Amino acid sequence: MGEKPVEAQGICKSYRSFFRAATTVLKDISLEVEAGEIFGLLGPNGSGKTTLISIFSTLIYPEIGRLHILGLDAHRDRNEIRKLINISTAKPNFPWSLTVKENLRHYGMLYGLYGPALSQTVRDQIDAFELGDFQAMKFEDLSTGLKQRLSLAKAMLNQPRLLFLDEPTTGLDPDISMKTRLLIQRIHEEENISVVLSTHYMPEAEMLCDRIAFLRKGKIVALNTPQNLKNQLGLGEKVTVLYEGSVSIAELERVPGVISVSSVPGRVEMIIDRSMENLDIIVKLFAKARILDIIIKEPDLEDVFIELAR
Repeated sequence: MGEKPVEAQGICKSYRSFFRAATTVLKDISLEVEAGEIFGLLGPNGSGKTTLISIFSTLIYPEIGRLHILGLDAHRDRNEIRKLINISTAKPNFPWSLTVKENLRHYGMLYGLYGPALSQTVRDQIDAFELGDFQAMKFEDLSTGLKQRLSLAKAMLNQPRLLFLDEPTTGLDPDISMKTRLLIQRIHEEENISVVLSTHYMPEAEMLCDRIAFLRKGKIVALNTPQNLKNQLGLGEKVTVLYEGSVSIAELERVPGVISVSSVPGRVEMIIDRSMENLDIIVKLFAKARILDIIIKEPDLEDVFIELAR
């Protein structure tokens, strides 16, 4: 049972049509997802995230490359794989005339559940995702947030070992987005399942993901933990000093670990290397001035996104 949830090597995918040349969507994707982690696919729209999720969940197949899901060959063993995984997408689409409970029973039967086991599993998911007050509502009458919650509940019916989430908070209000992220976090911790999550929303990736692969134009341009991605790109802390008096900008620029300095009278902004013990030196250079405030901002994935997108 120690196999990795995802092992991909050299995955390539193109789309063809009668009217234009083939469009390459993924190029030489190689990565491994560790058991029990939340692995993020981060990148702008059109970078290939959804296509990669579709390949990993055996919905489509790559032209080139090798792929194993939970130790099984993605092409040869796809039926076995589909019993062990599930997926929730950005814009869930269920039978509109069925209620929340009817939809869950419908999908439960598709997953091979029946009788008391089906009824108990549906009750468990309704409770787990706090859908009790809405179980008699038709899908067409649900809010966007409730539709997303139903989609997550459906995805847990077969107790998957690997869960794919494709842009799970797209189109949700900020407060519903946060509740959905907390729900994903809870599912992951309580069920101890592996998760592959695609998103273009940096706070989501930073909050949820143990590691992140950044995709750009169908290629992985970086793969690491959020913190290591920041360190690799040399994204230092942004230090803003508000002051009265005078200070030597040239001396500030010579301080070890100061990456850049910009200034206007009364305000200096510096990017500094977090590994250097230089803040004391910087403060001492303001000895002839009166410091009004010091603001320190750590880099986040938004900064990583901007740097990699370049």
